[in-house]
Amino acid sequence: MTHDFLIIGGGIAGLSAAAELSPLGSVLVLEREENLAHHASGRSAALFEPRYGLPPVVELSMASDAAFRALPDVLSPRGLMVLAGPDDAEALDHDVTGFRLEEISVEEARQRVPIIDAAKVTRAAVADHAWDIDTDLLIQGHVRRLRAAGGTVLTRAPVTAIRQHGGLWQVETPQGMHEGRILINAGGAWVDQIAAMAGVAPLGFTPLRRSMARIPAPGGHAVADWPMMFGAGEAWYAKPDAGALIVSPAEEHPMEPHDAWADDMVLAEGLARFEEMMTEPVTRLIANWAGLRTFAPDRVPVIGFDRAVPGFFWLAGQGGYGFQTSPAAARLVVDLLGGRAPEVGADLAAALSPHRFG
Repeated sequence: MTHDFLIIGGGIAGLSAAAELSPLGSVLVLEREENLAHHASGRSAALFEPRYGLPPVVELSMASDAAFRALPDVLSPRGLMVLAGPDDAEALDHDVTGFRLEEISVEEARQRVPIIDAAKVTRAAVADHAWDIDTDLLIQGHVRRLRAAGGTVLTRAPVTAIRQHGGLWQVETPQGMHEGRILINAGGAWVDQIAAMAGVAPLGFTPLRRSMARIPAPGGHAVADWPMMFGAGEAWYAKPDAGALIVSPAEEHPMEPHDAWADDMVLAEGLARFEEMMTEPVTRLIANWAGLRTFAPDRVPVIGFDRAVPGFFWLAGQGGYGFQTSPAAARLVVDLLGGRAPEVGADLAAALSPHRFG
């Protein structure tokens, strides 16, 4: 069978685009792993904070707001808090401006998160415009929409070869050869490798590792209503999760594409930065993991047709913003492939286009 749209990558980018594209034609999603959203999407902190990122990312996130609001139970209130020590004044000022935070006293911060150490934390700022994203609910909703429209998801289908023949893309996997009119590269950390297989010039994406640990609720506190916390300048972050805390060193270490795992030393250093601002020690880890956040050279997502190779479409470089930008990004994919004026506007579409790389 020849598909209208052949999507490589079953993370949030590929699946949201597949669901939106399904009314326009037949869609096949190829995912290398046994489970969908196995890599970066499945390891995300999953916060919708639309002011997080560079200006084009913020625009794309803000354009996603209404779509998130229309989905029942996908968003739930979280809020965020940024904490600073005596040497972090400049970083906190930058965060207050960028995130549009309200500065509060350290004592007010302790009323919200009682383990904050007033002897170490000198300033704090908060905002309520941040929400948890139920990533599983969102992913499964996209899969249901896709399948209801006749689309197909094939897992355990790593791509082994790609070629163009007779105006069609032919993609080889261990489960057979698949044909498509348009090839959409949503391969996460592997996007440049997929491009090279297709005879398309890579754009220079860099996968960056980010490690995380789940720790027991500090001091036995009920953490469910705590905000997501950041060290000023994103020196670390912590977020409530199922009665525990997820803590990350927020590192960005370049890596080759692979099934990532946490670096013990980096994790220990990040946990120490978190612990330094708290009264309760980290006594043990429940679990740890890592993901690869993949960025283009300018750290802005890439969405659009390749400049040189017809029928090859980039949907890549979401970095840490894949979930929160996914509704507007998927609509942009549909607009571009459907020949419509971009709903997000021509200027933002141009800022996201691969043509910007010349």
